[in-house]
Amino acid sequence: MFLHALATAVPADAYTQPQCWDIIDRSPVKARLHKRSRLILHGILRGDHGIASRHLAVPDIERIFDLTPDELNAAFRTEAPRLAGDALSRALAQAGLAAGDLDALFICTCTGYLCPGVTSYVAEGLGLRRDAYLQDLVGLGCGAAIPTLRSASNFLAANPAARVACVAVEVCSAAFFLDDDPGVLISACLFGDGAAATIWRGDPGPSGLRAFDFQTLHRPEDRDKLRFEMKDGKLRNLLHRSVPELAAGAVRELWDQRGGRPVKAVISHAGGVDVLAALGAALPDYPLDASATVLRHYGNMSSPSVLFALDEKLRTVAPAADGDFWLVSFGAGFSAHSCRFGPATDPS
Repeated sequence: MFLHALATAVPADAYTQPQCWDIIDRSPVKARLHKRSRLILHGILRGDHGIASRHLAVPDIERIFDLTPDELNAAFRTEAPRLAGDALSRALAQAGLAAGDLDALFICTCTGYLCPGVTSYVAEGLGLRRDAYLQDLVGLGCGAAIPTLRSASNFLAANPAARVACVAVEVCSAAFFLDDDPGVLISACLFGDGAAATIWRGDPGPSGLRAFDFQTLHRPEDRDKLRFEMKDGKLRNLLHRSVPELAAGAVRELWDQRGGRPVKAVISHAGGVDVLAALGAALPDYPLDASATVLRHYGNMSSPSVLFALDEKLRTVAPAADGDFWLVSFGAGFSAHSCRFGPATDPS
């Protein structure tokens, strides 16, 4: 399937890491944390750990750790469709399309639950046709963008003339939680909000670039090392200290199965600075500069991050006959996913 547009969106409100510390420092939650937990938060948020700022969508951010489950759910219901709609509107404008031109809309998210899903709200807000195919992919975690693209490619294989949109959207601030678990503390210092939208067709767009050669790897024996659980009615992120090594091992396994076409650049979901370091050691010939830039300016946005990194890389270089981009994402499951992004013709 061929790319016709790629656009991103983030909430208007951005916070530096020191500002995030100040929010915690003023919050009643601070008194409920052990001294060691407060030191961990202070050390990460006041130091340089690969993130300079994050965009957060949930209103009343000063109360973020004391909002009720109902308030967090309401914020997700408002902000996820808004972010997804903003990104998709920009992608449609790039492609010269109206929302009514879309034949299908795929949206992935893991930071909230709606039934009907986010697609219903976005379809209403932007004015998609009533017969447009809507599909929500929920529960795939940070790695979801690439399997969502794979679902879209399957739809296009069955409907070659279709115009298909994919959106990865996360309101991670609707899943913020604090207690004395080190993984929970680190999660609160990593995640930000954002959305990335792409438009795909069965015929080439202006760039002639396509997504293809999708791969997936599942390691369910490691499921409890990276997943959400419900606690006190809220989402709580479980993040084991072995995640950087798990991610690097899974990515390396997919890399070893990638096939013979040359690779010009690796575009990865960042995860965090320790994850990027582990990935860099696993794939030493491919600097993860675009992923590091996205992490620094936006934090870990979960599923949209890999598409933000693709957008960042395309600003300076494009895949061509001398090599594809190799996109890779990973997350809950434990799972990892990859695909190639490059020209339609085989390199000479």
